[in-house]
Amino acid sequence: MARKDSKPLHSVGVLTAGGDCPGLNAVIRALGKTLIPEGVEVYGFLSGFTGLIDNRYVKLSEEECSGLLTVGGTILRTSRDKPNKMPLPDGRTRDMTGAAIESYKRLNLDCLICLGGGGTQKNAYHLMKEGGINVITAPKTIDNDVFGTDVCFGYDTGMTIAAEAIDRLHTTASSHHRVMVVDIMGNNSGWLALGAGVAGGADVILIPEIPYSMDVVADSLKQRMQKGKMFSIVAVAEGAISHSDAKMKKDKSKKDKKKKEAAHTKEPVSAILAEHLERATSLETRITSLGHLQRGGIPTPRDRVLCTQFGVKAGELVLKQQFGQMVAKRGEEFIGVKLSDIVGKKRTVPLDHSLVTAARSVGTCLGDEV
Repeated sequence: MARKDSKPLHSVGVLTAGGDCPGLNAVIRALGKTLIPEGVEVYGFLSGFTGLIDNRYVKLSEEECSGLLTVGGTILRTSRDKPNKMPLPDGRTRDMTGAAIESYKRLNLDCLICLGGGGTQKNAYHLMKEGGINVITAPKTIDNDVFGTDVCFGYDTGMTIAAEAIDRLHTTASSHHRVMVVDIMGNNSGWLALGAGVAGGADVILIPEIPYSMDVVADSLKQRMQKGKMFSIVAVAEGAISHSDAKMKKDKSKKDKKKKEAAHTKEPVSAILAEHLERATSLETRITSLGHLQRGGIPTPRDRVLCTQFGVKAGELVLKQQFGQMVAKRGEEFIGVKLSDIVGKKRTVPLDHSLVTAARSVGTCLGDEV
């Protein structure tokens, strides 16, 4: 329901923050097409929260919002800068929350719409609490790890790209009798690696939620060799963690924390794993790191539909003046959830999730058991 002290809306601001992601432009398009015909002016801040702080913006028209559905990246550009920790040339940071609020007030905005991942939700909530401004957010990330929603926009595109890469690596792996280790994004959650791994028929999938043993992984590949399958695909989330590192992570002592930080400065998980597997199987092992390829290019049709629905719902929340919320997909519905209920939380893969069960049922090794 609308706020009791609701007044006619005049203008809103929108920004895209964090890493770029397929579908951002599609959400901007849906927002513009929902709000502008209702007489609401839409201002796009450039380069995320940096543009808000520096008061750099463009006024978006219906014409400028047209043709964005299939365009990758973000026409507003983006950055990872935080209002309360803006980087200075000497390496220090400065709290610029006041400047961000001043820009909001200077334009006499009724609401700031922030499109981004978990960090963006947190930054938007910070501005809302510290500056008393109205905010609405939408969950963007190929990692699919924003809490409170069934899915984030950008995930389907990222998963599709990673799955297609695995498809192509199958031919090289089988032709040369190789083990192909595919490095997939996902520091804290394994949705991307799990989805792409299942879709691409990976033989091993390693995700942060399930600590792995390199010996278990090697044994699973040896069993494939005994069955005459002389190649394998191993999909590894960048945040996958071994049993020993997981045990260290649980120890909260400063000494072990330093050891863990030192360990993270060494080779990535995929490199260490590839070396071990080559020794254990005597099969030539190669690494493919997909990196930023996973979030580039145009959004998939599924993401285009999803982004349109996210953008329209965000516009509806603005028109109803239901602020302080993130648009979330729950089942087949799009609803608003309180930012206070979701900030600081991660959506990780439940160990009993149906996708985990399905992977195990078709014989995929998840690193904890053969």
